[in-house]
Amino acid sequence: MSVPNVFPSSHPLVAHKLTLLRRTETEPKKFRALISELSMMLCYEATMDLPTEPFSVQTPLVKTTQQRVAQKVGLVPILRAGLGMVDGAWQIMPQAEVWHLGLYRDERTLKPVEYYNKLPVSPTVQLCLLLDPMLATGGSAIAAVDVLKRWGVERIKFVGLIAAPEGIAALQKEHPDVVIHVAAVDERLTNAADPFPEGFIWPGLGDAGDRQFGTA
Repeated sequence: MSVPNVFPSSHPLVAHKLTLLRRTETEPKKFRALISELSMMLCYEATMDLPTEPFSVQTPLVKTTQQRVAQKVGLVPILRAGLGMVDGAWQIMPQAEVWHLGLYRDERTLKPVEYYNKLPVSPTVQLCLLLDPMLATGGSAIAAVDVLKRWGVERIKFVGLIAAPEGIAALQKEHPDVVIHVAAVDERLTNAADPFPEGFIWPGLGDAGDRQFGTA
C-alpha cells in the first residue's frame, strides 16, 4: 500500500545494491562504496521535480536556449552516518552546498541529542536534502527538520536507505510536508521482546555508522 509523500525506489539496481549492503559479510570499504552508489541513485530520484529556468548557451554549432536548475540545493547529512551519503549526492550535484547537523540517539531513551550545528544565520538554499541512512524511530529526522525549518528553508526532503513504518509515521505526524525517498521500507522496529537492541530496523542492515567506519 502506498503512503502519501513516501517513495521507496522501484529500481532493480537499487534493490540489488541494498541486498549487498545488508549482508554481514560486506566489509566497511565495500559498505561505504555501496552507500555512495545508492545515495547517487536516490538523490537522482529525489530531485526529479527540481524547477528549471531558460539559460542561453553557445554550442559548437549555434547559440541556443536550454534549461538549467533554478534553485540552490543543500545537502544536510546527519552526523555521523549521513556523511557516507554526501559523496554520492555530490556526484550528480557538484554545485550543492553541504551543511552538517550533529545528532545522536540516546540508547537509553531512544531520543535525539543535538551536539553540532553550524548553519549560517539565514538560509542559502531553497531545497534541503536531509541525508541519513536510517529512518528508524524518526526522532533524529524530526529534530533535524525542526532545525532546518527554524532556519527558514523553503523545501525539505528526507533521503535515506531504509525506513521503518514507525519512523515514517512519526516524521509524517510532525512534518507531513517532508517528502521521504528511501531504497526500501522494512517491516518494523525491534522491541523489548526481540533478542536484539530495541529500536533497530528489522530486518535492517545493522548500525550504518559502525559498519561504515569499522567501529562495530
